Amino acid sequence: MELEQSSDTHQKNIIIEAIDVHKHYDTGKVVVKALQGVTLRIQRKEVVAIMGPSGCGKTTLLNCLSGLDRVTQGTVRIANQDIRDLSDRQLTLFRAREMGFVFQTYNLLPVLTGLENVELPLLVSGVSAREARIRALASIEQIGLRDWASHRPAEMSGGQRQRFAIARALATTPSIVWADEPTGALDSVTSQEIIDLMLTLNHKLGLTFVWVTHALEIARQANRVITMADGLIQEDIPIEAQASVSTFGERGAQR
Repeated sequence: MELEQSSDTHQKNIIIEAIDVHKHYDTGKVVVKALQGVTLRIQRKEVVAIMGPSGCGKTTLLNCLSGLDRVTQGTVRIANQDIRDLSDRQLTLFRAREMGFVFQTYNLLPVLTGLENVELPLLVSGVSAREARIRALASIEQIGLRDWASHRPAEMSGGQRQRFAIARALATTPSIVWADEPTGALDSVTSQEIIDLMLTLNHKLGLTFVWVTHALEIARQANRVITMADGLIQEDIPIEAQASVSTFGERGAQR
C-alpha cells in the first residue's frame, strides 16, 4: 500500500512528460531527424539542465516540450494536458498560462522600458492595465531591479536585461520556466548571478526550471543533468551522481 501511495504521489508531481518523441524536418532534399525517440519525466519544482554538443537536439527538445514546435510523433504532456490535443490558439493560451520563456538574446523590445516589457505579455493575454502594472512591478521586485523599471534596454547591462527577461517570464505566474542558453551572452560573473537568481526563484516560488546550456559549470547546479547526442538522451543524471557529468564534459568537448 505504501509503495502504491508513493507511486501515485510521484505521478502527481510530474509536470512535464515526453513519451517516444520524434521531430523530423523535411528540407525538400533530406529529412533531418532532430529527435529520435525521447522519453523523459520532470517533476514539479525540479531544476533540469539539458546539455550536449551543437546540433544534438537540445533546443529542438525544449521547443517540442514547450509547444513552440509540434512533434512529428510521440506524446508531450504538460501538467497532465496532452498538448497534441490543443489547437494552435488553445496551445498559445495554455503556454501563456503555464509557461515563461528566457532566451539568450533577451528579446526585450528596445522602444519599451523594462516595466513596459514585463507588462506586455500580460496586456496581450487580456489582463487589465492596472493589474498588469501591479503584477509587473511585483515581478521586477523579485529580480531586484525596481530602480531600473523606467529604463530602456539600451541603458542596461546584459545582466540587467536578462533579469528583466526573467521578470517578464515570472509576470504571468507560470508553473514552468524554459531557459534556452540564458547565460550564453554573459560573462562568467554575471552568468552566475543569473543562475543564482533562478535557483532562488525555484526555492521561493516552487517554479520548475528547464535550462538548455553548453556550460558544464552551469549544468552542474541543476537537480538533474540530461545529456543528448544525435537526437537521443544519452544520460540522465540526478544531483547525487553529478560527479560523473565530467565524463560528458570531456566527451562533449571532443565532438
